[in-house]
Amino acid sequence: MAAINAQASESQVQTLCGIKPDNIPDEVLNADRPIVPKGLVADWPAVKAAQAGKATAIAYMREHCKNQQVMVFKAAAEARGRFFYNNDLSGFNFERLSASLDHMLNQFEALGDKEDDPACYIGSTSVDSCCPDFRKQNDLVLGSAASANNHGAGPLVSVWMGNQTRIAAHFDSPNNIACVTAGRRRFTLFAPEQLVNLYVGPLDFTPAGQAISLVDFHKPDFDRYPRFKEALKVAQVVELDAGDAIYIPSMWWHHVEALEAFNVLINYWWQAASDADNHQGLKTAPMDTMIHALLGIKKLPIEQRRAWQGLFNHYIFEQTPDLLSHIPDKAQGVLGEIDDATAKQLLAMLRRKLDK
Repeated sequence: MAAINAQASESQVQTLCGIKPDNIPDEVLNADRPIVPKGLVADWPAVKAAQAGKATAIAYMREHCKNQQVMVFKAAAEARGRFFYNNDLSGFNFERLSASLDHMLNQFEALGDKEDDPACYIGSTSVDSCCPDFRKQNDLVLGSAASANNHGAGPLVSVWMGNQTRIAAHFDSPNNIACVTAGRRRFTLFAPEQLVNLYVGPLDFTPAGQAISLVDFHKPDFDRYPRFKEALKVAQVVELDAGDAIYIPSMWWHHVEALEAFNVLINYWWQAASDADNHQGLKTAPMDTMIHALLGIKKLPIEQRRAWQGLFNHYIFEQTPDLLSHIPDKAQGVLGEIDDATAKQLLAMLRRKLDK
């Protein structure tokens, strides 16, 4: 990671101390920038077990997780832990496979940090599904901040386990608190406006669901990706020990490295309480809207695209308090407050249009 550390700015992620897992301030959960609550989960039993060593960390996970099939990502030693595309972006440099959790914990016990070791990790697996007792002693309380997510059932809580790995810079739509419970993690973060400088790959063919930066952060090719130098000027880099956590706001790009022979991360995803992301049990996603725009707007003449950009700005991105003051409340229709009834109306309109 020397190249990134040498090129990145001195901009640091804000660090806060003394925050407890059951009393995370709203100013953290609603922040528009990354924040590190230092030692947030230091008192979790899982963290204390990991601090006694790799064997104890694995034993703790084995004790609190049930043996079920999990999705595993595995890359050969020559990938150097980087999970990525193949050379021409027609496939990937890793394989996906299903394995029992017990088998993988045995694998992690056997794997070290030798150069000829493959890289592998269990990715984004539901904690409540594979480790049903884990959250009884190791959990965060997010309160109303997460109430809108998952049909009101709270945040989506996932576990990531593996050896030394590198996950390319990507963004997630939900807010995220990632808690390091074993090993160490390095996060390199960029604000959403750095999109143009990150050289993002395909939207429809991705390693794990999200579009990723094509830049190798260990060996940036500035001839091929010259604007990446601009991103590095505002990059925020932070290294977390077991017990530390990081809050990553929605849409922030983050490159994640697991640095030890065994690493465990527990992360909490949620939509902000003000997000009207599901109505009448029907889920909508902003990315779906963008895919529809690729079909309907991208190939229009530039003058028309600019006109549509103006409409989007007017009605969605740059709303003003008096935007609809000239229309009586009862006549605002779908431009007014989007409650469940309005959402059903909009979805019905979309279905009619798409079925033509």
